[in-house]
Amino acid sequence: MEDILQKIASNLYDGEDKEVANLVQQALDHGTAPGDILQGGLIAGMDEVGRDFKAGDLYVPEVLIAARAMHAGMDVLRPLLAESDMISAGKCVIGTVKGDLHDIGKNLVRMMLEGAGFEMVDLGTDVDPQAFVDAAREHQPQLMGMSALLTTTMVQMKTTIEALEEAGLRDSVKIMVGGAPVTDAFAKEVGADAYAADAASAVDVARSLAA
Repeated sequence: MEDILQKIASNLYDGEDKEVANLVQQALDHGTAPGDILQGGLIAGMDEVGRDFKAGDLYVPEVLIAARAMHAGMDVLRPLLAESDMISAGKCVIGTVKGDLHDIGKNLVRMMLEGAGFEMVDLGTDVDPQAFVDAAREHQPQLMGMSALLTTTMVQMKTTIEALEEAGLRDSVKIMVGGAPVTDAFAKEVGADAYAADAASAVDVARSLAA
């Protein structure tokens, strides 16, 4: 079993989406539990991608290709994971704040968190504070991620956090923020729980917040 899980992780790292899907199916056919395939194959592979991305050995295009391979494996696993009561790493609502249409960084964070076993709810771009509030009510996530790429839209993070406070939902969710102009100091200033400098760091931050 160990050998096929290593093969899944290795092929995922290389972005071999069809091979990852085939290997996941083979592992299932040999009786490997869906949760073991997720943890030992897909998440292990994405963790390695994340480490090398953070170290500068991989770049965004390679991460996107690896994420595509991870999704190919997840497409095979997802129906079985739903049946097996597999415990996810946590649920996270993510979106780019109101007035901001940038989504490359946000999408990369979403893919990396999915690869780490988080259940993701992506609200897209130009997300109104009320939409974050509604999503917090509907999905009851442990985490909420907000992204901004413009200095002019950063202020919407504060507005959104205030909206969650007014709705009585702020204490029920951990908030992490990121984006090119965002800093750790700004995150503290607006009342977020954490700041992530990049997609690989976001995984570490999310895991610590959801622990």
